[in-house]
Amino acid sequence: MKRIAFFGLALVASAICAQAADVMVMNPWARATPPGASVGAAYMTLHNAGATEDRLVSATTDAADHVEVHEMSMDNGVMKMRQLTDGLKIPAGQAIEMKPGGYHLMLVGLKQPLKVGATIKAIVTFEKAGAVPVEMKVEPIGASGGQMKMDMR
Repeated sequence: MKRIAFFGLALVASAICAQAADVMVMNPWARATPPGASVGAAYMTLHNAGATEDRLVSATTDAADHVEVHEMSMDNGVMKMRQLTDGLKIPAGQAIEMKPGGYHLMLVGLKQPLKVGATIKAIVTFEKAGAVPVEMKVEPIGASGGQMKMDMR
């Protein structure tokens, strides 16, 4: 009976690992912040190589009190930012680029300014693929994209 239970757990674990392999987190980076800033932004490209939609549901980092998934958009010539409380959909077989002026992670309650050249460790969590650890290099304040880097899970 113990062998059957162990085999069942092994099958469940392998299914979870296989699903996590469907999500690739590419080019994670963050923008430097000025002294005294309480918020910062992080970006990355999320590629879903799987056959079903997934969703970025949350993120955490020790660099901030909490992290929110946000979207910036233009509405009648006015830039608006809103939190995506239901997360960010990543369609099957597609990539979503999180970049300045669009989707991003808002680092709220920064514990110290984000300095150029520093590395921020974070965990991004997907509805199906689960938690994926990432390291984000901090780029200059006006940067529009980080250097190419990829974490595959």
